[in-house]
Amino acid sequence: MDINNNNVDDSTELRARGGWNEVKGKAKQQWGDLTDDDLNYEEGQQDEWFGRLQQKTGHTIDEIKDWFHRNF
Repeated sequence: MDINNNNVDDSTELRARGGWNEVKGKAKQQWGDLTDDDLNYEEGQQDEWFGRLQQKTGHTIDEIKDWFHRNF
């Protein structure tokens, strides 16, 4: 089923969103200053997103990427 017509099966989308919500929670525990707005990722805005996380956490982009790879 594809209720929102985005060419992604709804059950797959729900699992992915649930996984992302779990990772967001872990990131907020890891870096207490992060908010939901900081972790809101928009398509095509990856550089800005990592830059925002870098500023908030004080970690390098590579360190942040490594953390997400380990936790996702």
